[in-house]
Amino acid sequence: MAQEDSGYRTYHMEGGDGPCSYSQNSNYQKQSVDSAKQMTNEMIDQYLDLGNHLNTSSPNINSFTIADFGCSVGPNTFYAVHNIIEAVENKFKSQKMESQIPEFHVFFNDHIDNDFNTLLKNLPTNNRGYFAAAVPGSFHGRLVPDCALNLAHCSTALHWLSKIPKEVTDEKSPAWNRGRIHYAGADKEVKEAFSAQFGKDLDSFLTSRGRELVPGGLLIIVTLGFPDGVEVSESSMGENFNILGSCFRDMVEEGIIADETLDSFNLPFYYPSPSEMKAVMEANGLFDIKIIEELVPPITREKPDLAVSVLHLRAIIGGLIKEHFGEGIIDDLFERHIKKYVENPIVSDEKHFKEASYFVLLQRKMDVAS
Repeated sequence: MAQEDSGYRTYHMEGGDGPCSYSQNSNYQKQSVDSAKQMTNEMIDQYLDLGNHLNTSSPNINSFTIADFGCSVGPNTFYAVHNIIEAVENKFKSQKMESQIPEFHVFFNDHIDNDFNTLLKNLPTNNRGYFAAAVPGSFHGRLVPDCALNLAHCSTALHWLSKIPKEVTDEKSPAWNRGRIHYAGADKEVKEAFSAQFGKDLDSFLTSRGRELVPGGLLIIVTLGFPDGVEVSESSMGENFNILGSCFRDMVEEGIIADETLDSFNLPFYYPSPSEMKAVMEANGLFDIKIIEELVPPITREKPDLAVSVLHLRAIIGGLIKEHFGEGIIDDLFERHIKKYVENPIVSDEKHFKEASYFVLLQRKMDVAS
């Protein structure tokens, strides 16, 4: 597809429904969806224009189209879609317009390598009667026709970059991230490279959605980030990435993987602050920012189940590691990881739980050309 030919990488969660699959290890993301439910209801009730879904060229067609970008394999995407449809229906009911409740069409989007078989196999049988379709491709580019969507949704996915900044794997660059797998704790030039890539990616995402949404259409984003002034290196999340990086370095020292193979590997994650997101959104200019608000923490502040936490990380990045290093190291790597994880007091210390989930509502401007 065109998106993949433009330098975008294809990242996907572990498919299937086995013990290491994303579908069995995505409770954190589920709690993000749950914590956003009330805000989703309130924002749809406040800002959804009920007349905006009407097909003016075919007035007998009454439909409402939703897309979930970065849907993965389920089941969290189904909860999010259920919440959105329920909120839209409630808006019609509150306006005494029950007879005009539309039919719903839902696009489920993720990368072309996503396990769409598992996703579609697990579509809820009681799915509120919506029509479902899979849309493969990078959400950093166009995916559906102009003005095809009434509402777009993206939850816990925008922190994935479209690609690794080339500077961080260039040994001649000040941003070379030698021996590390993430920008947590790295030199400022490394973080700046990741931040710049995030800005480009978010702008591309917004420009694409700006074409695909009807004027006045809504874009709901739930994304991971850090409050202004907080560095990822100060958090349990950043410490977890550093633990994993140390396991890789141990394997280099033992001759299991090559030094240069590690130096060319970085996790494609960037966790923005609210100010960073707002700056990109304002510069893009296609949307009115209705709200950027921190959600109630998606996990209770209890000591995490360490085995579950490691399985969660494996479900997310296992595919990246297999692609870059080969499948042979995966079990060894995560056995090392959990041993170090258990021994590290920071990852389970409440004062280091500094990451946050943010709810963002954007509305497509009526009078701005994309």
